[in-house]
Amino acid sequence: MTKLDSFIDELYNQNQSVKDFLPDLTETRGFIDNLIRLLYPNNRCDNREQYRLKFRESSLMLEKLMISLENHLEAHPGEQSRLFFDALPGVYRLLNKDAEAIYQFDPAVASLQEVICAYPGFYAIAVYRIANQLLIQGVPSLPRIMSEYAHGKTGIDIHPGASIGRSFFIDHGTGIVIGETTTIGNNVKIYQGVTLGALTVKKSMASKKRHPTIQDNVIIYAGSTVLGGETCIGHDSVIGGNVWLTESVPPHSLVYHTSTVKIRTNKDKDEYFDFSI
Repeated sequence: MTKLDSFIDELYNQNQSVKDFLPDLTETRGFIDNLIRLLYPNNRCDNREQYRLKFRESSLMLEKLMISLENHLEAHPGEQSRLFFDALPGVYRLLNKDAEAIYQFDPAVASLQEVICAYPGFYAIAVYRIANQLLIQGVPSLPRIMSEYAHGKTGIDIHPGASIGRSFFIDHGTGIVIGETTTIGNNVKIYQGVTLGALTVKKSMASKKRHPTIQDNVIIYAGSTVLGGETCIGHDSVIGGNVWLTESVPPHSLVYHTSTVKIRTNKDKDEYFDFSI
């Protein structure tokens, strides 16, 4: 027996002893993209019964995904799937509000269909709202797999445990991080590179609120970082780009950094360097 054979036997024995397996990654990704296409099809659906059939197939896909989690579910996979699809109309209405917010406030958008089909921010929000509903139902692991799939596709990392209100607007989106215990109100706008994170990553803090609260009508511009479970950004505030916040801000605040501009003269030109990077 070769070393590789021995290693394969070792892996096989370890896998045989594993009691809990996670849902299949490829099937999870397929379910997410299929469901979003059903909610927002690119083509007109001429046959109502075929459309109903596709939703029933999607329900069976979700049930199958949860079979490996059955010992950790509060209800049978089939019942969990039924509960999810019963809640889907509410999820859909929230997503429509999100799409409308992007269309209303982004001057580069030509139509709602463009938002739905082409905007990574909307896709990330859609996956978050689907995953969040499953988490509310007590489904473990699967919501996080879904959110990490969206993270890989869009560069936007929204934990399914975050609480996000209606009409949520993400512009550009790359590099956004929204932590598990973040609370976001209604009509909030967030730009690329924003982090809503924790002050500490200690495991002992797992059951506590570690991430900030963002109240209604707040705008957070690119590159800003807001940290801490006790940090609250008051409603109708504007946080400028590249701001670092670890303490609360009252409502109607404007927080920004002032850049210093100095005009060079021939006298001080030797104080400056040209860098090649």
